[in-house]
Amino acid sequence: MSRERNISVIQGLRYQGGGVQLAWLLHRISGLGIVLFVSLHILASFFGGDFGKFTNGIYEAWWFQLFVIFCALFHAINGLRITVLDLWPKLLEYQREAIWMEWAVFLPIYGIAIFVIIQTALGG
Repeated sequence: MSRERNISVIQGLRYQGGGVQLAWLLHRISGLGIVLFVSLHILASFFGGDFGKFTNGIYEAWWFQLFVIFCALFHAINGLRITVLDLWPKLLEYQREAIWMEWAVFLPIYGIAIFVIIQTALGG
C-alpha cells in the first residue's frame, strides 16, 4: 500500500513548513555536523603528524567553534523537545509553542556563546 505523490521537485522545494520544518532540517544538519566533527577528531588522533596539526588548526578557528557549538546546542535542545513530545503525546497539539520555547531557550544561550568566542578571538 504505497501512496502516489505527483509533486514536482520545484513544488517540494517551495514547501512552507514553517518552524517545524526548520527544526527538522536544522536537527539533521546539526547531527551531520556533530558526526563530521567527531570523525575528523578521531582521524586527527589516529593519523597525527601534519594532518593532526592541520585539523587542530581548524578546531581552534573561531568560526569552527561557533559551528560546533551551534550543532551541539541546537541538537541537544531540539532532541529534548522531541523527547518531551514523544513521552507526552497529548502535548503534540502544542508543537508550535514547543518550538517557540525551544528558540527562546536556544537563542540566548547561543548568543552568550557567540559573545564569549568572538571576544576571546579578538583577544579580550
